[in-house]
Amino acid sequence: MMGTFEDVVRLVTDNLFGQVSILIGLIALIGLILQRRPVDEVVAGTLRATIGVVILNIGVEIFVGGLAAFQAIVSSAMGLQAPQSSSTLADFTAGPGSVVPLIIAGGFVVHLILVRIFPAARFVYLTGHLMYWMSVVIAASLVEAFGDVNRWVLAGVGSILIGCYWVLQPLWSGPLMRKVMGNDEVGLGHTDSLIAIASGYGARALRLGDAQVHDSEKVKLPKPVSFFKDINVSTATVIGLIMLIAILFADASVVEEQMAGAAILPWVWAILQALRFAAGIAILLFGVRMFLAEIVPAFKGLSEKALPGAKPALDLPVAFTRAPTSVMIGFLASTAVILVLMGIFAATGWFVLVPPMIMLFFGGGAGGVFGNAVAGWRGAIFGGVLNGLVLAIGQAIGWGLYAGTAPELATLADSDWYAVGWLLIGLGSLLAPLGAAAIWVLPLAALVGTVLVLVILGRRAPAAARALDPIPTEEDAEVGLPLELRGRTEPLDVLAVCGAGMGSSLILRTTAEKALAQMEIPARVRHADVGSARSESPDVVIAQATYLGELGEIAPTMVAIENFVDVAHVKQRLVEALTVKES
Repeated sequence: MMGTFEDVVRLVTDNLFGQVSILIGLIALIGLILQRRPVDEVVAGTLRATIGVVILNIGVEIFVGGLAAFQAIVSSAMGLQAPQSSSTLADFTAGPGSVVPLIIAGGFVVHLILVRIFPAARFVYLTGHLMYWMSVVIAASLVEAFGDVNRWVLAGVGSILIGCYWVLQPLWSGPLMRKVMGNDEVGLGHTDSLIAIASGYGARALRLGDAQVHDSEKVKLPKPVSFFKDINVSTATVIGLIMLIAILFADASVVEEQMAGAAILPWVWAILQALRFAAGIAILLFGVRMFLAEIVPAFKGLSEKALPGAKPALDLPVAFTRAPTSVMIGFLASTAVILVLMGIFAATGWFVLVPPMIMLFFGGGAGGVFGNAVAGWRGAIFGGVLNGLVLAIGQAIGWGLYAGTAPELATLADSDWYAVGWLLIGLGSLLAPLGAAAIWVLPLAALVGTVLVLVILGRRAPAAARALDPIPTEEDAEVGLPLELRGRTEPLDVLAVCGAGMGSSLILRTTAEKALAQMEIPARVRHADVGSARSESPDVVIAQATYLGELGEIAPTMVAIENFVDVAHVKQRLVEALTVKES
């Protein structure tokens, strides 16, 4: 009897909880049911979430293959041995990493409980793609530290750790976030938070300049550099140029081996590999975007019902609207630093760096915006340089630390990934003598530490400040509605756009849906990244002003949005734009 029960448990575990795509689909299914969506939307949303994970895995495989070719060719050109590992990200997510969806779901429950109990924990973390990737980092770090861990233990430990991180991260970045945004209505929910605060406080400690006198927004950058904002373009360009140069100096036998009998010229193959590398990242991001589109609204709806006064912690682009020039300064500084260090590291025989354009943009942008808020353009350059240094050194060290699980995490990494992951690996080695119970010390310590921080913060704040201020809603402002649009029978096609199409545009989509419903305008609201949006032809585009400038006139109505979570603000902007359109 016991054997039969164990067989059933193993069958369910291997075929249900061990399959990431199916597990994500189940989470989406539960979320859609809790939102009381129609049956057709529940079925379609569940399938989209499941297919999104399958697409993500295809993107990971393409990216891993492109990364291996890049490292082999560049290493040969530099006379070095390519970085070695016994596993890949694809292997890890199919094995121990298949527990990641359980970590996300359990972690969000832990997060909501802490925010509910402690008034000081006033932000709800809603940056979905980083909820996924940080859970992968924690899972890989725990496996590296403790070896073959039972999947349920890994899920439990990981859930507590990630839940505590989601509570604390918006708080430690809060003071500088208020300085950037001018208010406390939105928190920062991003794994580049440590770069952000290091840039701000570092620029202040070094007295690099005055935020008003040296404001980056007074600086005029050449328009051609804006094309680097498109991650697909910048990735293909930078990787392609490096591959073309490296293939001239690489050993012919290595090039032949990597080409695997392809009947094309080596330089043509190099260009195709760069495009393949960029395409892998694009497919990977598309898959993440697809399943998050079904899960994040469910998490957001759940948090609004359980914590009606809580404030959202959102993706970095909400801060990018305050200083778009600072974003480009930080990004360009980060890119320059990592390209220089790529040559230095290779010349010293240390490591073959891969320029991670996504992390250079978001991390460099974070350093630029937060550095600018304290010390102007000098602080923005400082933040960008700091991000480049962290990514270069982190990649070189991190590859070896994750060689047995997912070494690609060292390449596709933000500053918080390094800090949290390396801390877990280091503490794990120290706790190893405690045996099987050692792994539970980490979440217990994290939970106790988080509670102590929240208690201290709660006592410091006066009672009035501790009360949760509700996010502005539709009742906070009366907005005149365009009567000529009421009763419209054909749905308005609305496209929400952001840089990667996974964070702020997804939140903006849900806010716009509420605003349009109040305006009694039938609409189909979608979200996309800025690169994909260029091929669309919607009726209305809603995005930050900086992205509208890049999109041109892809829609008759282009609406600039500043506050992604304020229904009244989005409603007002839509009313103004649509009234003008119809008049």
